[in-house]
Amino acid sequence: MEQAARRARELRQQLEEHAYRYYVLDDPIISDGEYDRLFQELLDLEARHPEVVSADSPTQRVGGAPLDRFSQVSHRLPMLSLENAFSDEDLRTFAERLERFLNAPVSSGFSAEPKLDGLAVELVYQDGRFSLGSTRGDGVVGEDITAQLRTVSSIPLQLKQPCSGLLEVRGEVYMEKRGLAELNESQLARGLPPFANPRNAAAGSLRQLDPAVTAQRPLRFFAYGVADPETTGCVTQTELLGFLRRVGIPVSRNALFCPTIEAVIAHYRRLNQTRHELPYEIDGMVVKIDQFALQNRLGSKARAPRWAIAYKFAATQANTTLLDVEFQVGRTGAVTPVAILEPVLIDGATVSRATLHNEDELQRKDLRIGDTVLVQRAGDVIPEVVKPIADLRRGTETPVVMPRHCPACGAALLRPAGEAVTRCVNPLCPAQRLRSLIHYCSKAGLDIEGLGRKSVEQLHDQGLVNTIVDLYRLDRNRLKDLPGWGEKSADKVLAAVEAAKRPPLARFLAALGIRYVGEINAELLEQHFRSLDDLRRASREKLLEIDGIGPQAADSLVAFFATAEIAEMITALEFLGVKPLAAIGRDNELPLAGMVFVFTGGMQHLSRDEAKKLVKERGGHIASTVTRTVTHVVAGEKSGSKRRRAEELGKIIISEEQFLDLAGYRP
Repeated sequence: MEQAARRARELRQQLEEHAYRYYVLDDPIISDGEYDRLFQELLDLEARHPEVVSADSPTQRVGGAPLDRFSQVSHRLPMLSLENAFSDEDLRTFAERLERFLNAPVSSGFSAEPKLDGLAVELVYQDGRFSLGSTRGDGVVGEDITAQLRTVSSIPLQLKQPCSGLLEVRGEVYMEKRGLAELNESQLARGLPPFANPRNAAAGSLRQLDPAVTAQRPLRFFAYGVADPETTGCVTQTELLGFLRRVGIPVSRNALFCPTIEAVIAHYRRLNQTRHELPYEIDGMVVKIDQFALQNRLGSKARAPRWAIAYKFAATQANTTLLDVEFQVGRTGAVTPVAILEPVLIDGATVSRATLHNEDELQRKDLRIGDTVLVQRAGDVIPEVVKPIADLRRGTETPVVMPRHCPACGAALLRPAGEAVTRCVNPLCPAQRLRSLIHYCSKAGLDIEGLGRKSVEQLHDQGLVNTIVDLYRLDRNRLKDLPGWGEKSADKVLAAVEAAKRPPLARFLAALGIRYVGEINAELLEQHFRSLDDLRRASREKLLEIDGIGPQAADSLVAFFATAEIAEMITALEFLGVKPLAAIGRDNELPLAGMVFVFTGGMQHLSRDEAKKLVKERGGHIASTVTRTVTHVVAGEKSGSKRRRAEELGKIIISEEQFLDLAGYRP
């Protein structure tokens, strides 16, 4: 027992040191494989000796029991907001105001730090151990999200150096751009809406009542201060950031000491020019008097300190005219309003369309056709209509009203209780049919060569394809005579369609576009059913027995296969020779049989889609997030949160070359 406890302590110390070098110093000294070996050894040791498990062990980040609700936490010292500056002159005025108050020049200089676009939190450490975490809330009272914050890998559960007493660390939980892209890919695969930006993603992830959900999100943390600097012995903000880094808490490497306000302005300009190159979003720079003694002299106003200001980046915005609003019908029946704008150049791109999301958004913004509207686009963010310029209205503008009937088929629209999305529930809706056809043939579907979006739209416009069944009835003579086609194009497409008659069951299910059944759920279903017929006969209860299939997906599947039109379609497909192949009984001898892969980071030899296709061809399965069912994580260049999650769970992590060897593939 004592030997096991001693070895567990050694392993925890080694893993904490390596995590510190990875997250704080950005200077790892061991390979990922060596880290994995140490982590797995600790996992195995704790499994054999549960009595040696400690609360601050790196193996304990998977999340505790779900909460019924969030309890409130009072901050010992208020978490104040900041006043804003929007120009160099605003910043100079800020410095002049400080000098008048102090009756002396600000000789101590300033600390200039990136303003992350995330969620402000407070971490409370008692004698070096993380004991409480909360949101900023209203600055006085926040929400207790300790369990959720424990899952964030870059937040140390035990400080690296001894710290007696109380240490209240303030900082920002954020999500890197790459992490947001991967999370949204997962959201879409599960039939869920993507997050609009990193801030929404971070806030939504931390406010999950189930910490296990938060643990699956690629969150990170940067500290920017403490509630009471006297507890650290530091006398300046610059010194404090160094102290936090030494005790194992990550801080931004783009923070800079500036001796004068003109140096602050110069740093702001450099940061503004390079901000899109950063792995995370920032919306400005926070400027603070560096010396804590001067901060104390200056004190605070009701809501903000006098000694700090946020110099915000100018939003990339422009005014233009709202010409119209189109209502698009998606393949799942979701009706989305889209703003049609007078084209305007924003951030180097011409913007002529912007999504308006849903009916609630229309009502909240009170948009009218003919309005002058403020439109913004920041970095790679989708263009957004911020608001109408109501003062410029002439009285000829017309309100935008959500239709009550489908713009494509005329059927009554339905907005289910508790949902923001309005839907057309008519299975014969032509707009849904066209988008379903495009999806069926796309890379996310059966990837039928020669049938991209434009080709499918052309076939649909010519009346050759109205349903999935029609794809398998295409006539060569009619195809070759189409504009831009010819005999070779027709033969190529017909051969690809013929090859698509025996798809893997998971790929076929994903291609059908069943709501809440994306690529991942389709893979799960393929692992549990011998044929499409077996799946069609499965009850809701049977579906819910599958780990990963929730009530929404189960209800959607049952309703889909109970539809008379779907039954007729499947019968017709079977008559035409379309027979999806289940994994059970067909993949056991393939090289990747029984393996479940997650990909993270960039790959050199294959695209992400090609790699996924290779896994499926070799009998394996794909997952979008690292869960207990995943067997291998393929880590490419600049791999991020998924790799860290895999390390925490002790998963096998392999390089792209090792993956290709495993699959028996030579590029």
